[in-house]
Amino acid sequence: MNHRIYTRLPRTLAVAVPVVAILASAACSTTDTPVANASSTTSISATQQPVATGDSAVVSQNRLSADAAVKAAGAALAKCRADGLGFVTVSVVDRAGNVIAMVRGDNAAQHTVEASREKAYTSAAFGADTSDLSQRTKGEGSTIADLPGTLFLAGGVTLKSGSASIAGIGVGGAPDGMQDQACAAAGRDAIASSLG
Repeated sequence: MNHRIYTRLPRTLAVAVPVVAILASAACSTTDTPVANASSTTSISATQQPVATGDSAVVSQNRLSADAAVKAAGAALAKCRADGLGFVTVSVVDRAGNVIAMVRGDNAAQHTVEASREKAYTSAAFGADTSDLSQRTKGEGSTIADLPGTLFLAGGVTLKSGSASIAGIGVGGAPDGMQDQACAAAGRDAIASSLG
């Protein structure tokens, strides 16, 4: 292979790509639409919270705080312990399934870790408690139960701010999914007044 081609390619692309972008932009715009230039653009500082309005390309998203997640997880585990079910795992995740807080009860089996996280993610992503979603997994052929990382067993509850799902609490390990769900609901109740 010719090494010269590879050393010149980035310089060629550095000139060609912006020219193509300018030409494409000019071809797509109308004469009534002004084209933004460097002096007319504004920057958004890291401290500003943009709100989507009209033509804005930036949206803001509510997130559950770490303190609230820890409080909810603790309350869920306390409920399970009070019911003699201290061998569960509680997970609190954001809408994308990222763990915000997790607590593994004494003697909780390894499978409860992933089960609690998947229940929490399922409830957060679908904006509904997993016990309510379980009926949607039935039917011929593929169902939503085939989605990777989800678990449609009772034990996951959604956390909402207004009407928007912002997080989920999942509990795994109790002998019955509705017992898991009662613990998760206790976690939600512990922070409900601060969700707005």
